[in-house]
Amino acid sequence: MSGGFNKTLQFIVLIVISVACQETGKPSSQKETEAAKQKEIVIPGFNADSAYLFVEKQLSFGPRVPNTKAHSACAAYLEKTLNRFHAEVIVQDFKTRAYNGKVLNAKNIIASFEPEKKSRVILCAHWDSRPYADQDPDADNHRKPILGANDGASGVGVLLEIARQLKNYKPRVGIDIILFDAEDYGPPTDTQQQDETDYWGLGSQYWARNTHRINYRANYAILLDMVGVPNPSFLMEGFSMHFAPDKVKKVWDVAEEIGYGDYFLREIGGYITDDHYYINQYRKIPAINIIHLDPESVNGSFFQHWHTLGDDLGSIDRESLLIVGNTVLAVIFRE
Repeated sequence: MSGGFNKTLQFIVLIVISVACQETGKPSSQKETEAAKQKEIVIPGFNADSAYLFVEKQLSFGPRVPNTKAHSACAAYLEKTLNRFHAEVIVQDFKTRAYNGKVLNAKNIIASFEPEKKSRVILCAHWDSRPYADQDPDADNHRKPILGANDGASGVGVLLEIARQLKNYKPRVGIDIILFDAEDYGPPTDTQQQDETDYWGLGSQYWARNTHRINYRANYAILLDMVGVPNPSFLMEGFSMHFAPDKVKKVWDVAEEIGYGDYFLREIGGYITDDHYYINQYRKIPAINIIHLDPESVNGSFFQHWHTLGDDLGSIDRESLLIVGNTVLAVIFRE
């Protein structure tokens, strides 16, 4: 937890934004009449302590690797929790083949809020954790599974807290929260080949080809990945800028407006083959990735404990969860 975390932010607050009509060319009296009919947008405040507890709960099951008891137990918890928040929950059970030929029993978990609305936004993250600590400084750990506190659980924790808010506060668009499985089951570093990119993001690949509703469409998607590290730097990731630069600008503008410009940086980051790539590529839905990137990191732009046994609860900072949660809530409630 960052020393600068404001205790008052533990309580839910409401941010009220007045949206005035901006049409031009009308008489001033008419503008004044319209201004008097301003519509208030109520944005629920994000509870960082709640999000942190959601991260902690996921880790309590152990590494969430497909085909394990911990994976099954966590899936049941996620489904039950999202149902508790009055979402329409669909679990996509599917089988997929890993890089080594192993068949994985996987689950994409989709929670739809106001599914009757045609105008929709996707919020997503992956909920599985990596079976290999192949970046660990101790080579003896390279075939051990990781807890994945930041790499997976942080994004899910933020989305569960957003879902908790959506139980009581409704944006003007429908929201689909999608928790992708089998994102991190790619080959270990010492066996990786150049052409093995598509062994990652198996859950998002499956969903993009088999959406939970026939002819499903959304205005855009926001992926959260590795969003819990202290003092994060969210660069404008390469594939996000390639496929959906206007959506990147939308999110980064909102972040700056509400005071998070020091974290959402106007700098281009590397190209990360992540779940958003397959949403763009196969479903043609504009999708962007909010992901911590550090060009000076020794771990390929990722955080210090990426794919190591050190990616535990100590990797998570409440204030970073707050930054991302407040930004995403502000974006979807302004739609």
